[in-house]
This record gives sequence, C-alpha cells and structure tokens, in this order.
Amino acid sequence: MSDAKALGERIDALEMRLAFQDETIETLNQTITAQWKQIDALTRQLTELKDRLQNAESNATGPVNERPPHY
Repeated sequence: MSDAKALGERIDALEMRLAFQDETIETLNQTITAQWKQIDALTRQLTELKDRLQNAESNATGPVNERPPHY
C-alpha cells in the first residue's frame, strides 16, 4: 500500500509542477507577444521618422552636411 501512496504523491507533485510550468510558459508567451508588438510599432515609427528626415533634408534650402565656416 505504501508504494501506491508514494506513487500517488509523486504523481500529484508532478501534476502541480506541470500546472505551474504551463502557467509560467503562458505568461512568458504573453510577454514576448507584447514585446514583439512594441518592437513592430517602434520599427514602423523609426522608418517613418527616417522618411520624414530624408524629405526634410531634400527640401531644405542651403548646403546640407557642410561644416560651418568657422572650422
């Protein structure tokens, strides 16, 4: 009988660990998904800012990227 009880306790312990690991994996998955969404948004924003900067530089009057005369 004690072998069956010990086996049952081991199975219960494994089931608890599995449940905890499933919860941890789901939490990590949600965190990674949120981070990827943020990375995608920041990448799009960076691309838009680069385009705006290029447009501003191409429409600027005067010399671009030249040293000031006091150098």
